[in-house]
Amino acid sequence: MGSALLPDLGTEIFIPVCAVIGIAFALFQWVLVSQVKLSPVSPSSGSRDSPNKNGYNDYLIEEEEGLNDHNVVLKCAEIQNAISEGATSFLFTEYKYVGIFMVGFAALIFVFLGSVEGFSTKPQPCSYDSQRTCKPALATAAFSTISFLLGAVTSVVSGFLGMKIATYANARTTLEARKGVGKAFIVAFRSGAVMGFLLAANGLVVLFITINVFKIYYGEDWGGLFESITGYGLGGSSMALFGRVGGGIYTKAADVGADLVGKVERNIPEDDPRNPAVIADNVGDNVGDIAGMGSDLFGSYAEASCAALVVASISSFGIDHDFTGMLYPLLISSMGIVVCLITTLFATDFFEIKEVTEIEPALKKQLIISTVLMTVGIAIITFISVPATFTIFNFGTQKVVHNWQLFLCVSVGLWAGLIIGFVTEYYTSNAYSPVQDVADSCRTGAATNVIFGLALGYKSVIIPIFAIAVSIYVSFSFAAMYGVAVAALGMLSTIATGLAIDAYGPISDNAGGIAEMAGMSHRVRERTDALDAAGNTTAAIGKGFAIGSAALVSLALFGAFVSRASISKVDVLTPKVFIGLIVGAMLPYWFSAMTMKSVGSAALKMVEEVRRQFNTIPGLMEGTAKPD
Repeated sequence: MGSALLPDLGTEIFIPVCAVIGIAFALFQWVLVSQVKLSPVSPSSGSRDSPNKNGYNDYLIEEEEGLNDHNVVLKCAEIQNAISEGATSFLFTEYKYVGIFMVGFAALIFVFLGSVEGFSTKPQPCSYDSQRTCKPALATAAFSTISFLLGAVTSVVSGFLGMKIATYANARTTLEARKGVGKAFIVAFRSGAVMGFLLAANGLVVLFITINVFKIYYGEDWGGLFESITGYGLGGSSMALFGRVGGGIYTKAADVGADLVGKVERNIPEDDPRNPAVIADNVGDNVGDIAGMGSDLFGSYAEASCAALVVASISSFGIDHDFTGMLYPLLISSMGIVVCLITTLFATDFFEIKEVTEIEPALKKQLIISTVLMTVGIAIITFISVPATFTIFNFGTQKVVHNWQLFLCVSVGLWAGLIIGFVTEYYTSNAYSPVQDVADSCRTGAATNVIFGLALGYKSVIIPIFAIAVSIYVSFSFAAMYGVAVAALGMLSTIATGLAIDAYGPISDNAGGIAEMAGMSHRVRERTDALDAAGNTTAAIGKGFAIGSAALVSLALFGAFVSRASISKVDVLTPKVFIGLIVGAMLPYWFSAMTMKSVGSAALKMVEEVRRQFNTIPGLMEGTAKPD
């Protein structure tokens, strides 16, 4: 079959070095953000004549308007602390329940996998070669449980770190907006980049270390080794369920409570400091759209990696013990970190944002630049790490695949992600006709608005579904289920940039709320609103990536299962299989119904509490008393 140009030692060096570079770059961005001080600065310490980026002099709007009030800065710091405290409290409460689930589910994994051979400690015949002996099922149970816990902890830590940097940066974005929209954009985007690079690099380095540590015990048994690694993906996705759903319910309940009582009943502006639910609303943006989205995309990344590793372990990579070829999924992710680092510099250093109208195009360019550069990166990695021809396990047979076909598999997933991102942006941006039509429908009341909005949502899925369908067909035709798994990895290869763009939205949203609550100039609020408008669209793009990659990952996981279980065909006309399909199609509706009911229940309690405070706290509406 031939050999790859990249030696095993090169692989052992390249992957951890890229992960360390990603972590170092994230920390460097954090340092740059921290240079914006949340403390009053005396007028004499800043020079009006010192030029800076974005064509603005380094003086504040408050100075222009005679409002140089240091209390504004102190107020921003106070609000940020309240948001950070609320977000941390929510996540710690959530993680208590997550911890109980984690321990209980880990015990179930160990019991079920260990009981396969009656908790036997004797070696067993290898599934791909009955002439050789492999490690006992009890070992697989133990190591799968460990990798499950590692994946779960990595997911939790990734979400928590993302939330902390977001709450650290929101008030700093507000303060920078006093100097210009460009400076505020850079702070918000750099903060999002911290989350993106920490998550991508942490997930990669933990998975790489886990594989190498497990390899010490498993030795030549690569089938058992990579089967036990699958627990890593399961752990990540299990925690994503709690983070995405728990945080999502919280944020929507707080949003509904703040808007219904504040804007509708009391006729006060959005993010008005008199509204008790405003802080909760800002907290929700962080725990739902940042911590939840981070865990969600990490789960998809971990599952796609594990699915590809399992299929590869019973293909020529695993049978021939080709370590470099085996770790091809991790090499893709490593190259993705390097590409995303270069891409981020285009937004923060190579180009300058000077006008409000340049914000959204700058974010769209991030998607384009990362996709183009990653295509080149995938080509380099594929042709130096994968032999010219190799075999992939395909429903009981070994399918011969060329390295250029594998390159196309990853690329089709990468470009499908870009298409999904742009279609999502088209249907959610106020610059295009779909959103404008929905806004226009409001002239005749809420009913037509709901109808137009639902129609728009249903219509928006058509092109993404075709993009996913084409990527599945092409990748499966070239490299069977392994092709589908690496196509999902291709879509997630630029996860650092995708998360930076996604996290930028909630940070900008929080910045606008802090500007309103701190009583800052209307010009500051206009700038934060411009940042937020672009952020709402980019948050939708992040959800598009999450959903698109989840579709590919689910098929990849199914492929890994049928490959490892040696299932040669699945007959959909079999009653049990057909019943499973129908029940599976029903589950999203059941799950959605429970989630929506939870949002309704939580929102009802939020509304009642906000009403109670407005009715019982004297001077709250007049602004002379503080809400709880």
